Amino acid sequence: MDEQERTRQLGELSVKLARFYKGKINSIPNVPIKKLSDFSVWYTPGIASVSLDIAANREDSFELTGRWNSVAILTDGTRVLGLGNVGPEAAMPVMEGKALIFNYLGGVNAVPIPIKVSSQEEFFTVASSLETAFGGFNLEDIESPKCFFLLESLQKALSIPVWHDDQLGTASITLAGLINALRLVGKKRSDAVVALLGSGAANIATAHLLEAAGFKSGNIIMVDSKGILEPEREDMDKLMLTNPWKYKLAIRTNSERRRGATEFAFKGVDVVVSASKSDPNFMKQEWIRSMATDPIVFALANPTPEIWPDRAKEAGAKIVATGRSDFPNQINNSLIFPAVFRGVLDARSKGVNFRVMVTASEEVAAYVKDPTPERIVPSMQDLDMFPKVAAAVAYSTVEENLARKKDSREGFYNRAKEIIDTNRERYSSLLDSGFIKGADKIG
Repeated sequence: MDEQERTRQLGELSVKLARFYKGKINSIPNVPIKKLSDFSVWYTPGIASVSLDIAANREDSFELTGRWNSVAILTDGTRVLGLGNVGPEAAMPVMEGKALIFNYLGGVNAVPIPIKVSSQEEFFTVASSLETAFGGFNLEDIESPKCFFLLESLQKALSIPVWHDDQLGTASITLAGLINALRLVGKKRSDAVVALLGSGAANIATAHLLEAAGFKSGNIIMVDSKGILEPEREDMDKLMLTNPWKYKLAIRTNSERRRGATEFAFKGVDVVVSASKSDPNFMKQEWIRSMATDPIVFALANPTPEIWPDRAKEAGAKIVATGRSDFPNQINNSLIFPAVFRGVLDARSKGVNFRVMVTASEEVAAYVKDPTPERIVPSMQDLDMFPKVAAAVAYSTVEENLARKKDSREGFYNRAKEIIDTNRERYSSLLDSGFIKGADKIG
């Protein structure tokens, strides 16, 4: 079975299961209810005292309600998982899947909220109005450059962590993979020349994170659909107005002032990270052959990478990564965001920044004790990785003066592990008892 056929069959199975289960997540009580009189405590009149406590100290909402462990997954459906602008209704299945991963891997109660808005300002208004109900926001599948405006403005305005997974999640796991890939080929971050193909949400955030992690700005080459970004390109004045985030990177990266089409970005570089076109014929073998010795190629487009891994290796790539689980080295946001949110929630953090993200990336990379060309990042089956990354993130927010709740790294680890393990045990009990029907029961 070839890759295209496997992708088609997985899609058919997904639709079949979605029709059967009618939703991936559910809400169940978290407290004991043995008799109707219990509602006198959980609701009125007893609950009034809880409300009065919170009214006197708003921060108590993190201790007396489920806000401490709740995240909103916010989207307008304008750029969904390689599908494009399919709208908020069609975005819901993806957001439910995200919520499932949040819960299973991080023990986080995530609520999918696709919203129907007509402008970025309206999105901002809706999102900021929801702050009091959640401990954090995960922005998802929002078109560029709107996503940059929303992330930046919400991070400034709110006192909870705001994360855009297409930007920050992809950047963090990409950095984790590059740390181990460069380690394998014996190259330093400060010396590595990196070409980033595609200058949308993922790679713009990746450029910022690489800078924070010790890569030199001048050694980063950004490429978009019009070619290599450089200060003298004819559309720079327009970019300054329409996409200032891309414009600023065009000014400070690419110190050798390389210019021209995509293929010219490959010559002599150590690393190519592509988050661009879902087409296995996009990246040419001759482009890879023009790279430096022991080239590293991350072809991250979904559902189809820019080049099939075997073709990249035929062209000389030493290490190849994709965004797919059916190939080695899956650069998957799911290795990052459940643990990051577990960490920021446990610390009751007011925000998250690039230094915290570098900490998360380095912890993920360190989990792979002996990396190989076929294993530069963990997999989603490495369940014990998540509390370790969560603890590193939580402690990093303490060091960054973002945490409302302080603890040692060991203390944060023990808390994260208890929450995640308990949550998985609860899920297993529901599955074993038949309350969640197994997919094998579907005809």
